[in-house]
Amino acid sequence: MKATNMRTLTISLTPHQASMLENAVESGGYASNSEIVRDALRLWEQREEVRQMELARLKKAYDEGMASGEGRSVTADTLLAELKAEARKRG
Repeated sequence: MKATNMRTLTISLTPHQASMLENAVESGGYASNSEIVRDALRLWEQREEVRQMELARLKKAYDEGMASGEGRSVTADTLLAELKAEARKRG
C-alpha cells in the first residue's frame, strides 16, 4: 500500500495489548505496530464476512422452514421413535 493511501488513527490499548504489539515488533514477527493492526483488521474482516454468510444461511433456512408449511406438535417420545425409524431406513 502506498503511504499516501494511509490514514492515521489514534487507538487506545490496554497495557497488555501494547506489550503484545511491542514484543511482536521487537521479536521480528512484524515490522511495525501498524502492520500488526492491519493484520488484525484483515482477520476481523474475514470473521465478519463469515458471520454475514452464516447469518444469510440461517435466514435462508428459517425462510425455507416457514415456507414448508404448518408445524405440528409432537412429544419427545414420538420424535425419538420417528428419528430411530428414519435411521433404520437409512441403514
